[in-house]
Amino acid sequence: MNTGTNDYKIAQGSSYQGEDWWKWWIWIEAEPALLDKIGYVVYTLHFSFNDPVRKMTNRSAKFRLETEGWGTFTIFARLYLKDGTELPLQHELELEYPDGTKNMA
Repeated sequence: MNTGTNDYKIAQGSSYQGEDWWKWWIWIEAEPALLDKIGYVVYTLHFSFNDPVRKMTNRSAKFRLETEGWGTFTIFARLYLKDGTELPLQHELELEYPDGTKNMA
């Protein structure tokens, strides 16, 4: 099996908290056998976050990261596979207000 970045993606969910603030979470989406190949994931968030580089090791939660904030940005991830391979991913965080309009900050 040829494992590459096309086999993995960053998925997201969010919940509007009011006053231009969201709780949001991201995780790695892939076939279960492919998730089993990951040792850990390092996410790099916007530099304005406390501890913008975060290592996630929980395979059963699909390497989920939960946090909160007010604006959108590009999230970078590096998957560290158990065989020593490193795979880069990125994802544009999208946040929506309850009426469906997008936060563009």
